[in-house]
Amino acid sequence: MDIESLKKKYKDNTAQAKVVELEEQMKKGFESGDRNVGDIGADLAYYSELSLKTSDIQKALSDLENTKEMVKNEQDLELKEMASEEIVNLEEKIGILDNEIKKLLISRKFVDENDNRSAILEIRAGAGGDEAALFAADLFRMYKNYATANGWNIGIIDSNVTEGGGYKEVIAHIEGKNVFKNLKYESGVHRVQRVPTTESSGRIHTSTASVAILPEAKDVDIVIDPADLRIDVMRASGAGGQCVNRTDSAVRITHLPTGIVVSCQETKHQQQNKEKAMAILRSRLYDLKRQEEAEKRADMRLSQIGSSMRAEKIRTYNFPQNRITDHRVKLSWHNLESILNGNIQEMIDDIRDGIQSELLAQEDES
Repeated sequence: MDIESLKKKYKDNTAQAKVVELEEQMKKGFESGDRNVGDIGADLAYYSELSLKTSDIQKALSDLENTKEMVKNEQDLELKEMASEEIVNLEEKIGILDNEIKKLLISRKFVDENDNRSAILEIRAGAGGDEAALFAADLFRMYKNYATANGWNIGIIDSNVTEGGGYKEVIAHIEGKNVFKNLKYESGVHRVQRVPTTESSGRIHTSTASVAILPEAKDVDIVIDPADLRIDVMRASGAGGQCVNRTDSAVRITHLPTGIVVSCQETKHQQQNKEKAMAILRSRLYDLKRQEEAEKRADMRLSQIGSSMRAEKIRTYNFPQNRITDHRVKLSWHNLESILNGNIQEMIDDIRDGIQSELLAQEDES
């Protein structure tokens, strides 16, 4: 541990001055009814935490220096031994604080204006036939359980269910705070390696499913000209018998300028299906707009969060070895069943930290 370099790094606590400034802005904002008080509050929370941790590491560095001096000059062997143990504890504390401050700075640097939004989840079966559709259903269940555990609301907008109970495609709306922040790095191709229940010889099959996470777009984000839409209504498809909807409730909307097609048949009411389909269309157009803006700015962070990763294999779920590996950050977890049951927060945090640290390193190199 390079103590001198850390002392230089944390010589000043500039965050404290920012806290005082923001507290004054908050006070004036409340008095004047400023609508930006929420944004000021978020900044204040960040700088308050940064200031506190900076003060903590400054004190720990000072204590470490004093304790080392004590070890050097102390004649009493027992006191000297106690001081030596304190040095180890302080060095460990300093390392933890330095890492926490680094994570705080990284999270601030990569903050996304869409982080606090709800999201549209799209899962599509890829290579692997029926097994891929079953895997898509497993992934949907994983995200559904995760959403429920976080107190978010999740509802299916559109789906195509196979006879075996899998999904060729499922699109859902996940509503809640920080949904996009937690799930945005899930976009990409997910691969599963396992023995299908129908495989009598015990041969391992490889199947894929693609996941896309789109921030929910608001009406003000995207203006859609009704003249650019072709809206078709039809009878909802189903398994037959009582399941078939005998009214033209299913809706398909085509956005003519981009060729994007969305559909919804989840409710028996045409207007509700139209509103759900429009929500998907707005989010896809908003995502397209974000990608175009990112390319114009040559912003690799947003492009990597967006479409470029969606075409890549990002993760493998290996059942025989009870292992999940994320190929972007080269990390593995060995609690596959628990993760597929929705316990994915640790994995999500590890992946976000890994991706953001890598992107930060790339920026530093350039």
